[in-house]
Amino acid sequence: MGVPLIQQYRVGKYILGRKLRREKRYPLVLMLEPLFRCNLACSGCGKIDYPDDTLDKRLSYEDCMQAIDECGAPIVSIAGGEPLIHREMPKIVSGYIQKKKFVYLCTNALLLPKHIHEYTPSPYLTFSIHLDGNRDRHDASVCRSGVFDKCIEIVKVAIAKGFRVTLNCTLFQGESADEVAEFMDMAMALGVEGVTISPGYSYQRAPKQDVFLQRQEGKQLFRNIFKQGKNKRWRFNQSSLYLDFLAGNQTYECTPWGNPTRNIFGWQKPCYLLVEEGYEPTFERMINNTEWDKYGTGRNPKCANCMVHCGYEPTAVNDLFKHPWKGLKVALFGPRTEGPMAPELPVLYDEQIVPKLKTIEIKSAAACNSGNKQVA
Repeated sequence: MGVPLIQQYRVGKYILGRKLRREKRYPLVLMLEPLFRCNLACSGCGKIDYPDDTLDKRLSYEDCMQAIDECGAPIVSIAGGEPLIHREMPKIVSGYIQKKKFVYLCTNALLLPKHIHEYTPSPYLTFSIHLDGNRDRHDASVCRSGVFDKCIEIVKVAIAKGFRVTLNCTLFQGESADEVAEFMDMAMALGVEGVTISPGYSYQRAPKQDVFLQRQEGKQLFRNIFKQGKNKRWRFNQSSLYLDFLAGNQTYECTPWGNPTRNIFGWQKPCYLLVEEGYEPTFERMINNTEWDKYGTGRNPKCANCMVHCGYEPTAVNDLFKHPWKGLKVALFGPRTEGPMAPELPVLYDEQIVPKLKTIEIKSAAACNSGNKQVA
C-alpha cells in the first residue's frame, strides 16, 4: 500500500478512539475547497461553472483553521478549483501541519514550479497531482494539450526535492484496462508514493455528461485492471477493501459524512459531489441537519452510479476495522477478478423519475474551451 506507517498508525488511533466513544458519525478526511477558480476547464469538472463573483471568493486562513477545529479529521484534502492560486495556501498548509494533520494538496501541478519553494518537505504534506491517465487521455480530459508532459516533469522535480507525491487518477468512458495498466506502470517507474484511482462522478454542472462511467461497466473495468496488475506491486493510496469494492466484490453503502466538505458557501450537504443540496454554517449543524437516509446508491437517483472514494473509502475503512483479516487477504492477493459480483443495494426510489433528471440543461462539450477564465 502507498500510505506510510506513521499515517496509518495515527489515522487508526483516531478511528479507534471514535469507535470507543461510540460516535456514529465522524469525519475521516476534511474536503477543503477554499476556492473554485481554476487555471484549467476540464470536461468532467462540476466546480468551475460559476459566475466570476463566485469564482473570485476565497476561504481565509482563519476559515480554514476553524474548519479543521470544528470537525477534527486527521486528514485534510485541499482541492478546488486550483488551490495553488490561493495566495494564503502556504500559510494554510503550514497551519495544518502545525496541528499534526496529514495534508493532501490536490493540484493540476501547472503552477507548482512557481510556488514549490514556498513549501517544505514533511511527512504531513503530500502533493496529490491530478493525472487522468496517459498523455492523450489526460490532455483530452483537461481540454488542453501539453499538460501531461508538464506534469511528469513537475512530479520528478517534487520527488527530487523530497516531497511526498501521489497521483490522483479519475477514470472516464472509453478507458481500457491496457491503458490504465500502462499508466500504473509509468506511475510506479516515476517513484510516486501511490495512486488514488476512482471512477468519475457525473456532476450535474459538468460541461460534458457523456464521459462518465456507468456502475456495472466501471466494476468490470476495475476487474480487468486489477487482473493485469497481478504481481506488479502497484501502490495505491487507498484501502484494500475500497479497491475490492471497485472490483464489484463488496456491497457497500455510502458514508458521506466520512469526508465532509467545507467550501466558500459553507459546509456542503451531503458531500462535495452533490452541489445543489444546500449548505450549513457549521460542521455540527451539517451533521445534525442533513437527512442522511435520503442519499446514497439505491436511495437517491443522483447517487445511482457513484462509486467515488469520498463516500465509499470511509465505508471500506470501517469494514477493515470490523474484518481485518478480510482486508489483509485482499492486500496480499489483490481484489478478486473472476466469479459473480456482490449484489447491488436495492433501489428504494421510483426509477421512473430518473429520466427526468437527464433533462437538466447542461453546457455543450465546447465549454472545454470557454466559460472559465484561465489563470496563468
